[in-house]
Amino acid sequence: MKEKIASVMNLLKEHQVDFADVRVHDIKEESFATENRRVQTMSASRTRGYGIRVYLDGSLGFAGSQDFDSMEETALDALAIARASRLAQKDPVKLSPREPVTDHYRTPIHQDPFAVSKKDKLDLLFAAEEAMGKAEPKLFKTAGYMEFRREDKVYADTEGSYITQELYQSGGGMEAFASDGKDLQRRSFPASFKGNYATSGYEFVQGLGLVENAPRIAGEAMALLQAEDCPSGFFDLVIDSSQMMLQIHESVGHPIELDRVFGYEAGYAGTSFLNPGMVGFQYGSPHVNIVADATCPGGLGTFGYDDEGVKAQSVPIITAGRFENFLSSRDTAVKLNQPSNGTSRADGWDKIPIVRMTNINLLPGDLELEDLFAGIEYGFYLSTNKSWSIDDKRLNFQFATETAHEIKDGKLTGKIFKNPIYTGITPEFWNSCDGVANKKHWKLYGTPNCGKGQPMQVARVGHGSSPARFRKVKVGVADVK
Repeated sequence: MKEKIASVMNLLKEHQVDFADVRVHDIKEESFATENRRVQTMSASRTRGYGIRVYLDGSLGFAGSQDFDSMEETALDALAIARASRLAQKDPVKLSPREPVTDHYRTPIHQDPFAVSKKDKLDLLFAAEEAMGKAEPKLFKTAGYMEFRREDKVYADTEGSYITQELYQSGGGMEAFASDGKDLQRRSFPASFKGNYATSGYEFVQGLGLVENAPRIAGEAMALLQAEDCPSGFFDLVIDSSQMMLQIHESVGHPIELDRVFGYEAGYAGTSFLNPGMVGFQYGSPHVNIVADATCPGGLGTFGYDDEGVKAQSVPIITAGRFENFLSSRDTAVKLNQPSNGTSRADGWDKIPIVRMTNINLLPGDLELEDLFAGIEYGFYLSTNKSWSIDDKRLNFQFATETAHEIKDGKLTGKIFKNPIYTGITPEFWNSCDGVANKKHWKLYGTPNCGKGQPMQVARVGHGSSPARFRKVKVGVADVK
């Protein structure tokens, strides 16, 4: 393979291309879903192919194939597309500089998830469902999920890089549904979107505590049926890590993608309220410190190198509330006279890499969770996303969570409300943050289904956070003053 790729790169250099690279992806996946202790989905798939990018006179051509015997022909197809693209060129594409690399990276794992039998995986999901049903026999439905992925990647380019990677993903979760014929409530664990996912082996799933937490989740689902609707008004909130994951994702992660900022995504996923001149902008309060960390152990957005051969790194995004850096690729970073910070990825061999989140993490503060509650006269502790909406500039948002626990006189009362919704404007919301819990409460969540691009690409990204406190946030959909 290495010799074949070198031959193709030499062929393109003979045609005096500006730059060319090739990516080989060999992706293996397994997916399991159970419902009421019966198998709903059990699937396995594999795809293997390669994609070649060619830059010629500042224009891009791309071609991909699963026929490895025709790699040279595919390279010439990409070259022909680059030539044709010059007819529509407005501004020539340039790439930020980067040193060539030869390296290998492998996700640290203890147990290969594909070496674990399907029976053992299903038995764990059945056990979790059984524990939910045993705790609350009147549940309307129980469900369980697991997904696993292994991706073997090769990257090479005309600048001399040759990088191989073995990336693993493991994860899963469960849901309990309660209904009285008039209302349907759900509790998810360890998070919504079918659970939590990490770059890890099967040990991650075993460590989720599905069976151990099943009775609690089932009980909370049933309790929500009897709960009152969450009041409307302006309240102080503590938002837990499982909901902070989506808050960070939608109102920080997406607007800092530099291709959105330049309008490349306007036709599908939207743009951003940010612009290149807003470095130094007061994005949040001094309590808000956010990094994009592709080196974070276990993060779903963790890897060795991105799909342009740029090494994974940790990049400060917001420091003491001040906005510092965008997420970039080689073709976007050069517009700011900067090197790429290694966030260009494709979801397979047949797609062009685009700017994607890595692990966008809110760094822990110095407060205990009880300290966050202690500063609230009356408010709510929100947990686990239920639904979300945000405009195409990532400015105005509305999120619903599964639960709202009442906080009164600085303490949790034990009372739970259902159907909580909170809304905000991104900079105003982050500037209302006046406390973040400490490292002891910091948790990392991964979501394997972040959609972006045309054609659609699905990225695997992570978000770590401790619970955080926000002041005078609008709760509910009714008009309030």
